[in-house]
Amino acid sequence: MSTINKPRTSKRYHVPGLERGLDLLELLSADRQPATVADLTRRLGLPRSSVFRLLHTLEDKGYLQVDPTGKTFVLGARVLQLGYQFLASRDVVQLARGDIEALARTTGISAHLVVRDGRDIVYVLHALGSSTFVSNLGIGDRLPAHATPTGQFLLSDLAPDELARLYRGVKLEPTSPLSPKNVPALTKVIATAAATGYLVSLGAVHRGGMTIAAPVRDAGGHVIAGIDISGPDDAFDRREVHGRYKKAVLAAAATISARLGFVA
Repeated sequence: MSTINKPRTSKRYHVPGLERGLDLLELLSADRQPATVADLTRRLGLPRSSVFRLLHTLEDKGYLQVDPTGKTFVLGARVLQLGYQFLASRDVVQLARGDIEALARTTGISAHLVVRDGRDIVYVLHALGSSTFVSNLGIGDRLPAHATPTGQFLLSDLAPDELARLYRGVKLEPTSPLSPKNVPALTKVIATAAATGYLVSLGAVHRGGMTIAAPVRDAGGHVIAGIDISGPDDAFDRREVHGRYKKAVLAAAATISARLGFVA
């Protein structure tokens, strides 16, 4: 029996193999030192062959590392990556709030922070600008990621096979005539976003609207959020789009990313 026991309400829906793998990871995390197959077999109360398969599956996925002798195992970098992503997802709203509010004040345009949930983006911060034209998007609102500049940045962090799986069998519904209509077109837009580090969109989300967006990165360099200023085209001084507005958005994104531990 595992020494990593927790109160459980029901085991009806448990997956035994997954549960054993998580018990193994928790044991190594609690010990904070290398362990042998024999150690883990004894402490988990499992057959040696089962522990051996768990170890090598987790090693193959990057959650464990084996020493050069092949005798002891420690937690791998993939565990740390998950930890970074979890902390970032919890901290980004609190860390970014002041910067999003400052961005709205500086530009006079409504500013937003968004995260991705599957094929959607979700607005998690919204600060009103001083312009008489304001964005009608509020906290909790959703838009399709493929059709929005911030969503395209968030999708740019996916590997090609992950992007293909996400949209397999899915019709890309347009929000405007400029929306990518298929995965190859989306891939091109994503590549442009990743290469430039910012996007200026005129009418891509809604006809007559403008968005200037940039990515927010965590300590591992992953795009975990996006920021933008957006509103009707008339709210923007078109002479400042690639000057003052773009610089303000990029500066805010860089500041938030630095707060999350990203080093450019």
